[in-house]
Amino acid sequence: FFKQKTAYEISLGLVGSEMCIRDSILTEMLASQRSNPGNAQSFSLNLSVDNGDDTAAWSVGSSESQSEAMPANELFTTDTMVEGVHFTRETTSWQDLGWKSLASNISDVASMGGLPAYALITLGLPHETEIADLENLYQGMIDISNEYGLTIVGGDMVRSPVVFITVALIGVMSGEPMVRTMARPGDLVAVSGYLGNSSGGLKLMLEGESQQSESEIFLVESHRRPRPSVAIGKTLADSAIVAAMDVSDGLGDDLSKLCLARNLSANIFDYKLPIHPLLRSRFPDDCVGLALGGGEDYVLLFTGSPDKVNQVILELPAGAAVVGEILHGEPGCVTVFNAQGEVIPVGKRGWDHFG
Repeated sequence: FFKQKTAYEISLGLVGSEMCIRDSILTEMLASQRSNPGNAQSFSLNLSVDNGDDTAAWSVGSSESQSEAMPANELFTTDTMVEGVHFTRETTSWQDLGWKSLASNISDVASMGGLPAYALITLGLPHETEIADLENLYQGMIDISNEYGLTIVGGDMVRSPVVFITVALIGVMSGEPMVRTMARPGDLVAVSGYLGNSSGGLKLMLEGESQQSESEIFLVESHRRPRPSVAIGKTLADSAIVAAMDVSDGLGDDLSKLCLARNLSANIFDYKLPIHPLLRSRFPDDCVGLALGGGEDYVLLFTGSPDKVNQVILELPAGAAVVGEILHGEPGCVTVFNAQGEVIPVGKRGWDHFG
């Protein structure tokens, strides 16, 4: 399952019976619990080398939807979660960590309009990591993989002073991916679902709340098990939306990135933000700030002409909403207005790895 170890790793004691046992257990889990071949075979990406070798390999074909006359595109993404930076073991179980480590990558593929296909997992683990911890970690990965049609095909394992997980993921799609660089002045800014639920759940856990009420259970689950918007991404791409990204670092921060890609600016109207009733009831004073700055919601942020956006919104689930507009102006500048037309000072927004 995992790649051959280097001499340096061997000298550190990273290869031996314990590591082999872990490799064997995880390989067996992945092979025995796959519920279906996944999305890849729909695009004739046929796995020829599975777990157990130096690399995974697959053949590339074209989409089954030949009537669409569109090319089959592969999508590549990677992301890393580091203990103490992106999560703590006090607020995130091993199983939830497995789910979330793949969710962020699946969401990247969803933001382009694609489907997740294959993933490689690199683990950095402290010496004291138990086999049961690894089984729980991979159970979370298996749960989300089976739900979204993803196949884990290999990876690597190294010793580390803290836990880290790096995922490299390949997705597939027909047609052209949605990208950040296609926004235009006059476009409406929209999101595909409710904002701030994940950060609301994290806030509850950090404050040590009981997590027993309906709102607390809902918000904590939103943080522990975020659900990438894969089907919605395909709907947007099929509806000729061309500018999109996922909301992983907070709406304000991610919209700023989208604007910077085209040297544009944007306005957001706080009274249009889709805030779930359970978030609003639990944090009536903080819900707008959580919606603007909270990360890991993994809804999709997209722009387009008013006619196109207003039409596609009707096809999306509850929570989808127009929240602003794209303008000429200072590149990357995002201004928030309230219902009275006043500018809201929101301070620093979103996630910054080096802030």
